[in-house]
Amino acid sequence: MSGALEIVQPGIGTTVQDRGRAGHRHHGTPPSGWLDAPMAQAANALLGNSLDAAMLELRGMGTVLRVQSGPVRVALAGRTSAICLCSDGRRRTLPAWHSATLPQGDLLQLGAAESGCAYLAVAGGLLVPPQLGSRSSYWRAGLAGVLGRAFRTGDLLPCGQWRGADPREWRSRSPWTTNEAPVRVLLGPQQDHFTADAIAQFLSQDWEATAAQDRMGLRLLGQPLAHVNAAAADIVSDGVAPGAIQVPANGQPIVLLADGQTVGGYPKIATVVSADLPRLAHLLPGTRVRFERVNMETAHRALLIEQDRWQRWLKTREAYLPPGTVDEIALYGANLISGVLHATP
Repeated sequence: MSGALEIVQPGIGTTVQDRGRAGHRHHGTPPSGWLDAPMAQAANALLGNSLDAAMLELRGMGTVLRVQSGPVRVALAGRTSAICLCSDGRRRTLPAWHSATLPQGDLLQLGAAESGCAYLAVAGGLLVPPQLGSRSSYWRAGLAGVLGRAFRTGDLLPCGQWRGADPREWRSRSPWTTNEAPVRVLLGPQQDHFTADAIAQFLSQDWEATAAQDRMGLRLLGQPLAHVNAAAADIVSDGVAPGAIQVPANGQPIVLLADGQTVGGYPKIATVVSADLPRLAHLLPGTRVRFERVNMETAHRALLIEQDRWQRWLKTREAYLPPGTVDEIALYGANLISGVLHATP
């Protein structure tokens, strides 16, 4: 029998995501999946899950869950926390970067994703039916994520039920973080649609993230970029991918994210390198970002460095016994007879 989480309050911007659905762009279906893959995989690692397991991506606030069938073990990753209203009347805080086991009846109030994106993983993963090889929500096409729509009160999320005998939980004392350096980009593929001054301007100024953002894309605000002429502001629609930076006629860039369309008719001045794509998930409205031009060799090396950094983070995990927990395995392993310690003279 599996566990289940009930949606008590849907909240804002919460979706089911996993690694995403590769190989369907020719059908007009974007990959979707986590916006910050290393952070999501860190949440899975805290539970001993497959790194691909589906979880909740938190982009706003207000989501409340009840353990409808349990126990269920969870872990938060990101700048967030949660309050658990226990079925026995207790109230406790669930910090990020810790696992916690919740019995049936517990109510979990998820806090805000303070940096714009956080994750709640569940032991065994969320088991909503996969579509096109993924459990990731993509509401525009009605794919997965509870009937292909936003959550509603009363929806159930099937998940793995925790059956472990070991009472220890897992934590990391070193949260996974992103760096604050400029976001690295490869120029093109249509950089010839922009003046040399516009390209220099694109790389030299700070861009402000606006409130016009969702999982599809992010609009930036700054000094408008000039195309070489009016006709250069449009192209015959061609393929686009997450990280592509389109510039329409108004000169204000649009960065495509995981749910971005598969083709577009605006020229692309640059593309964010894979290593820095997760940083786009944390550009809250009003924050500023600068871009740095790199070549393909540097982009590849940056990805290898990030992968190595994640492997080093993995080694920071540790098991611990929550306060008030009786370690029955250790107790039974002691030399006890009817509650009396046998000692030889």
